[in-house]
Amino acid sequence: MVGFKLESCGRLKMMGFKFKSSGCVFAFAVHLLLMIAVAKVTDPSEVSALLAVKGNLVDPMNQLKNWNKGDPCTSNWTGVICVHKTNVDKFWHVQEIQLLNMNLSGHLAPELGQLSHLKILLLNGNRLTGSLPVELGNLTNLDRFQIDQNEISGPIPESFSNLNNIKHIHFNNNSLTGQIPAELSNLSTLMHLLLDNNNLSGYLPPEFGNFPNLHILQLDNNHFDGEIPSSYGNLSELRKISLRNCSLHGPLPDLSRIPNLSYIDLSRNSLTGSIPSNKLSNNMTTIDLSDNLLNGSIPESLSNLPFLQKLSLENNFLNGFISADLWQNKSFSATSKLLLDFRNNSLSNVRGDLSPPVNATLRLHGNPICRNSSIQNKDQFCEPKEFEEFIRAISTNSTECPIQSCPINNYFEYVPGAPTPCFCASPLRIDYRLKSPSFSYFPPYQDQFEYYVTSSLDLDFYQLNIDSIMWERGPRLRMSLKLFPKAGPGRSQVFSASDVLRIRGIFTTWVFPGSDLFGPYELLDFTLVGPYAYLNVATPRKGIRRAVLITIVVVAVVCAVLVSSILTVVIKKGQERYKHTLSRKSLLSKLSINIDGVKSFTFQEMANATANFSDSSLVGQGGYGKVYRGKLWDKKTVAIKRAEEGSLQGEKEFLTEIEILSRLHHRNLVSLVGYCDEEQEQMLVYEFMPQGTLSDWIKAKSGKRLSFRMRLQVALDAAKGILYLHTEANPPIFHRDIKSSNILLDSNFVGKVADFGLSRLAPNLDDNGAGPNYVSTLVRGTPGYLDPEYLLTHKLTAKSDVYSLGVVLLEILTGMKPISHGKNIVREVKIAHQAGIMFSIIDNKMGSYPSECVDKFVSLALWCCNDKPEKRPSMLDVVHELEHILEKMPKTGVDFSETGSNSFVETSLTFNSSSNVSGGDLSNGESSVVYPR
Repeated sequence: MVGFKLESCGRLKMMGFKFKSSGCVFAFAVHLLLMIAVAKVTDPSEVSALLAVKGNLVDPMNQLKNWNKGDPCTSNWTGVICVHKTNVDKFWHVQEIQLLNMNLSGHLAPELGQLSHLKILLLNGNRLTGSLPVELGNLTNLDRFQIDQNEISGPIPESFSNLNNIKHIHFNNNSLTGQIPAELSNLSTLMHLLLDNNNLSGYLPPEFGNFPNLHILQLDNNHFDGEIPSSYGNLSELRKISLRNCSLHGPLPDLSRIPNLSYIDLSRNSLTGSIPSNKLSNNMTTIDLSDNLLNGSIPESLSNLPFLQKLSLENNFLNGFISADLWQNKSFSATSKLLLDFRNNSLSNVRGDLSPPVNATLRLHGNPICRNSSIQNKDQFCEPKEFEEFIRAISTNSTECPIQSCPINNYFEYVPGAPTPCFCASPLRIDYRLKSPSFSYFPPYQDQFEYYVTSSLDLDFYQLNIDSIMWERGPRLRMSLKLFPKAGPGRSQVFSASDVLRIRGIFTTWVFPGSDLFGPYELLDFTLVGPYAYLNVATPRKGIRRAVLITIVVVAVVCAVLVSSILTVVIKKGQERYKHTLSRKSLLSKLSINIDGVKSFTFQEMANATANFSDSSLVGQGGYGKVYRGKLWDKKTVAIKRAEEGSLQGEKEFLTEIEILSRLHHRNLVSLVGYCDEEQEQMLVYEFMPQGTLSDWIKAKSGKRLSFRMRLQVALDAAKGILYLHTEANPPIFHRDIKSSNILLDSNFVGKVADFGLSRLAPNLDDNGAGPNYVSTLVRGTPGYLDPEYLLTHKLTAKSDVYSLGVVLLEILTGMKPISHGKNIVREVKIAHQAGIMFSIIDNKMGSYPSECVDKFVSLALWCCNDKPEKRPSMLDVVHELEHILEKMPKTGVDFSETGSNSFVETSLTFNSSSNVSGGDLSNGESSVVYPR
């Protein structure tokens, strides 16, 4: 069984080769030579399993049978490390497989379970699908098992309880389902259990309280039921517990008996009762119990935590007083920070002086204390604004050294803090992430972290510079690090090749000492640029015979020269003969559909249409690149979207958009005129939409404003376009990026859905029409518009587009951004609607509106934005409801006006200008009308 499907020539780079053009043929030919060139055969089961991992083009067992040659441990495959079984025999055994962030797809092969000597299995950051094979439970020597950030589904096998030596299980950010096996509690060596961001359900196993060595338990964003077992208070080695957004209820567990616990996040559940009063560990940095149903008072014991950085208790039912001891009992250093977030509770008073130091941020909005006139200084703590919790970047140290002596564009820069002033050197650039740190604010621990890294790498303290940091969802801490060579007179300005290999080896072989504070880490990128670009840092195999390596290299080079020479001649002749159509044929070879209706343009045609891409032709810019207004030779006006190098949208999205739009034809979908794919340029050519985007009109960027009736019509147009994608396209299509900036308006203000680069085809059904109604995929789209269920489960459905359109409807109605200053439009509208103050947040730029129509529109939008996909309407329901609301609207009136004008006039009916917004029967010619504020 082949474990991974080889989908593109680029996938062969995992064997240590990178090729263009003829590379696919050549790489496979060299791979065959590698297999045949080695004389000895290892254990057949190990060869079979490893070939399953490597994704060969034919069945690995047949390869082994036919060739009877091939030792994977001497074939120098990138990411595979082997050792002797013993010091006596000559057999090699696979000990490590590290295939991280290589864009691999396919399923995990059951044959992996035959690699009995395997200690490290790292497959994170790929696109693997399917379930976890039960056979992997046979890997009893496994120490580190990471498959995070894939698309793996199904349950966690009970057989994994046999991984007797496992220390690290990182299965986060997948689509795993079902109950967590209680049998995993038998893993006495387990230190890190990361299962967050999956779709796990059932109860939390009480048996997990028996883990003797567990340091991190991270299960956020799953769908458990029941309570947090009280036995978790017995986890004597625990440093961090994170169960955020897990649908849990019941009381808070007493965690005061855990001596070194430093991080607790139980937020966004339905936990009840009071906060335990027993004192927690002095190491505590973070306590987040927000968004629960907790009552009672804030315990005095929380005032005696010397290293506390964050105490979040907002959105509960806490009452009583706030003790000033929370900030008065702390000794703040220059880098210390303390966030105390008590918003939206029932706290009525403060005991002590309400004057926190500048290092402490106190948030009290939504408490009775903010209405207590006898309390001084309260106003500065009662504003509803959000708090920026984390510093986003670390500025590099300034220097007075002359810039011209160390030009940055040549990959050299001055070493900050070097003992030799103005020492110029070229750093190694490393992208690094802490996957589960036990703090909420980094600066107090920066020196400790720098010492941790430099001592692990055997470098001096000044040789490390943290270029930037960024908190990511999890929360996880991403860093850009620079490592400099030693400074001093006569010292080299660059690391030697051996030093680069040594440093990379320490990062990739997991020999960093364990850290309770910083938790597990991952190396995201080890960039070799400038003077290091020539280095080959592929991990060398231990004990490969010199003669074998020489033979392999000679054969490979000879084959490379021969094959490349032959193919170069063929390609050049082809270019001379078919130069005009080469780019189109190159693209068509990547598509499985007929795109005869889409024109292939040359780069020169695009340049002529846009006056050589002049600024006067520029009409917009996004993550993909710039959009130009162009005029073709036949005088047709078009929009030309030109990709920029490093854009968010790559070749896959480029091809997807052509593939989808070439076969879709609907008045509410933007038409694709053609494309350009030559001279290393990618451009898409669309019909020109002169009225811009719905987003621009909501923001009144054009200086004009759309009436509610016009907004309603555009919403209906967009819904009809999406309905066509869901029901009439064959196969159906999930758009995946519905937002107001992707709804364009033509000269007649007809709304059209655009930008299909992220779209996915719906799954194929069987002959009986049965099959899944979702596509498992990595989460892509625009924050604020994303379906929360899709975020959690990675399952994209038609209801995901319904949710996104619901957010657009709320934008249309309120003029608010989906996310602004920490506020989410769905939550804000829900609160206003439930409180009966909906009309106070409606956009005043759309003039008067019949209250009954707005009521129905709000109800439809919130229906679309239900957290549960099964409770949302279908797109057909949305279209019918919008049509019904539009029928109730007056037929005449001003559709848009200049900014600042109040000339929206509805003249067909006589309206009551009363402030009563209960609504009336529009069919009888009477209704309440609400006028702009």
